[in-house]
Amino acid sequence: MRLTAELCCPGHRMPLAADDGTPEITLATRFLSCRLGCQIPVIAGIPRFVISDSYAASFGKQWKAFRRTQLDSFTGVAISRDRLTRCLGGSLDAVRNKSVLEVGCGAGRFTELLLSSGARVFASDLSSAVEANYDNCHGAPGYFICQADLHALPVYLGSFDVVVCLGVIQHTPEPEKTVAALCSFVKPDGLLVIDHYRYGPEDMTPIRQRIRRFLVGRSPRFSLGYVRFLVALLWPVHRLLWHFRSHSSVAAARRKWLSISPVLDYHDYYSQLGPRLLYAWAALDTHDALTDRYKHKRTVEEIRECLQDLGMEGIEARYGGNGVEARARKPLANVDANERINRSDLIETC
Repeated sequence: MRLTAELCCPGHRMPLAADDGTPEITLATRFLSCRLGCQIPVIAGIPRFVISDSYAASFGKQWKAFRRTQLDSFTGVAISRDRLTRCLGGSLDAVRNKSVLEVGCGAGRFTELLLSSGARVFASDLSSAVEANYDNCHGAPGYFICQADLHALPVYLGSFDVVVCLGVIQHTPEPEKTVAALCSFVKPDGLLVIDHYRYGPEDMTPIRQRIRRFLVGRSPRFSLGYVRFLVALLWPVHRLLWHFRSHSSVAAARRKWLSISPVLDYHDYYSQLGPRLLYAWAALDTHDALTDRYKHKRTVEEIRECLQDLGMEGIEARYGGNGVEARARKPLANVDANERINRSDLIETC
């Protein structure tokens, strides 16, 4: 895995090199270092700029357990491709030959699509999900990944053509600060692509709220085991009601069941996945919904106002997908002093 031009020491804003002085990371690489002596450990081929998963520990456990579940290359359907294409404005050509920062990359459902579309991808995640992403994507040209905190990301400001953050912002402590940090990494005239949970009928049901209160703060291992047991216990009812849904009485019973069951059910949306993958998606997303430390909601207007306050232009925001989907561009004139310094450093070190 080759070090990228955007990578830098987060403390000194200096270039990093492998311990043998080369720009390549191998499984034998022990650390990255800058000229002032900072050393970043490399574990299992991945630079680790944080020492723990922090509030994202449950996501790390989740994505390693469901490493391939949502990858289009594994499912054989284009669910992830369709979502990414829509968020990018209708075509994956928007990332071709571009430098792309993907924040909160998880197991790589979007990473693999960005790479296959010709992007050079700098992927990052706060959690150990980076290990699942590396397993799924390493070896692809233009791929780099690290475990890092968004608010201390080891990259030069204003250095990416496209910044993508999907399925993440609502799970961070302060979404508006997260969006501000994401904007700071976008080049002038570059593109920001985000989404966020919305208020609405998909809000947590009372039983899900109770289970989530019980699970949040417990160990990731316990929570994953609990959710696996819960889904295994209740899924046969979901399948039975789906199978006989053509009967009016069963259809009514199914609507009632879906309103009280804590298990997420995608039969109505992604039936093309088939029984085995529908079960896996139910387990994955039920765990996601019941174990996240933060679950913020925003309206289209709030997301649009946030982007406007940050000086972004060409803002497009609408309800869709998981909630609110938005994209915007950084104006050419919006280059502050820190970004000019960082861009100058980047040119000198390339």
